[in-house]
Amino acid sequence: MKKITSLAILSVLAACQSPAEMPLVADVFTPKSADEALEPYYRSLPEDFYPRAPAGLALPEAGKPLTRILVGSCLDEEKPGSASLRSVAAESADLFLMIGDNVYGDRDGPAYVNNQPELNELRASYADLAAREDFKAVRAKFPMMVAWDDHDYGANDAGRDFPFRRLAERIHERFWGLENEDVGAYPGTYYARTFGPEGQRTQIIMLDTRFFRSALTPTDEWGKKGKERYIPSADPEQDMLGNDQWTWLENRLQDPADLRLIVSSIQVLPTDGHGFEAWAAMPLEQQRLYRLVRETDAKGVVFVSGDRHTGFLYKDDAALPYPAHEITASSLNVAFAETTTEMDRAQVGEGYPPENFGAIGIDWTAGTVSLEIKSNTGETVRQVTAAFR
Repeated sequence: MKKITSLAILSVLAACQSPAEMPLVADVFTPKSADEALEPYYRSLPEDFYPRAPAGLALPEAGKPLTRILVGSCLDEEKPGSASLRSVAAESADLFLMIGDNVYGDRDGPAYVNNQPELNELRASYADLAAREDFKAVRAKFPMMVAWDDHDYGANDAGRDFPFRRLAERIHERFWGLENEDVGAYPGTYYARTFGPEGQRTQIIMLDTRFFRSALTPTDEWGKKGKERYIPSADPEQDMLGNDQWTWLENRLQDPADLRLIVSSIQVLPTDGHGFEAWAAMPLEQQRLYRLVRETDAKGVVFVSGDRHTGFLYKDDAALPYPAHEITASSLNVAFAETTTEMDRAQVGEGYPPENFGAIGIDWTAGTVSLEIKSNTGETVRQVTAAFR
């Protein structure tokens, strides 16, 4: 295979800015975007270009009811020995959800700034994760479902404008062994699975809040409490999921299920507690999500999120036709504080900033879920029980 240098690739990217009437080469397609220009090169990369996770367990059988699910996000693969991962490995559960920032592959800055269209740092981060003994222990014990967030997408807070998103998707799907499943056949990393017999069906919907997302609205008061990075916008052109994923989600919400976990890498319910990334930064999209749940008559929805480097529990009585609950489990080993004063109108109790992971217990007889934030030693430090029927 002839090697294509980064300089040549960047020349192609620059050419994408040329007027449409000036093709790059005669009889060759004129790409409409940077990621489209890179696509032929990315398709030529060999399989050994991609890091792979250790072999994992098959997902639970479709007819098996789930009773316990673990959740984690924000794992710095370069930090030695995670107490949280060791505690996760000591738990009993049917499934483990890694829901974003599963590696930090952009510590050196965005790849497009550092002339890395091959996403060298991101691939190295995944390789480091694969080599961790604590990750291997978790991988060997639990079937896993995964979502990504910005740091395992390739650039902090990035959305659809990330020029190397198509390669980032390939890296994600190949690392987690998803390339030959439905999610590997279409753009984006969203997918869903349902487990359990009628009356005990748990549907898990893994959203992709990166690949299709338009830009957020920057704050006008950087760092101010409640407006730290972004502010809500009424721009009707802003989009969180993209048309295809929105249509797919509408269909999935009509699938038979008794309990539905909608996994979003960024928070769904909070509205006024902070100004970082969240659905509240696109309030029209947030309301669109709620409206879709109502219109599809989807029962038993519980939101699951990460990203925030603090564990939170939320309850909103107005968002859905029934009380809506959310658990934010973050982070496995990237904690920034011991306490927090953050309080959102939907928040249940204080946040928990030290290292943590989440647990979701399902009581089919009572029709309830227990949402737990657990410390890195496995102690339950925050808990709420919610009815789902």
